[in-house]
Amino acid sequence: MPTHSFILNGTKVSVDVEDDVRLLWVLRDVLGVTGPKYGCGLNVCKACTSHVNGKAFNPCSVQVKDIKATDEITTIEGLPATVGKDLHPMQEAWLEQDVAQCGYCQPGQIMNAVARVNQAKAEGRTLTDADFDEIRNICRCGTYHRIRLAIAAGAANM
Repeated sequence: MPTHSFILNGTKVSVDVEDDVRLLWVLRDVLGVTGPKYGCGLNVCKACTSHVNGKAFNPCSVQVKDIKATDEITTIEGLPATVGKDLHPMQEAWLEQDVAQCGYCQPGQIMNAVARVNQAKAEGRTLTDADFDEIRNICRCGTYHRIRLAIAAGAANM
């Protein structure tokens, strides 16, 4: 069986799995990282959203063979370490705005929001309505209004 290596939440990891295994299953079933959730497996619902080299991506749609040894994968579990705190400012905003109901989609929502805010900041701008409209994570509970409020509050503290 092939060995695949990459950096996960700041730590180099290696796994022995077939090339065609989706990264989501490597994270959840092999490495025990359960923050990225399985929703659709088709890159549609975005419940598994994580970061690869700082950009949002969906590990349900990526085979482990497509991840390089130098790639840095960050999941919700590793997000606070990116700012050296117990919670990332976006996570704090989520709690302050009381966003979660069932909570299933929240890790993906937060990871996508952080990537979107970081992208806007790198471009020297603040979030626009277009940015909010491009965050297409599905929330079964329909807390979209509170999600937008939390993203705006989190962005202000990032």
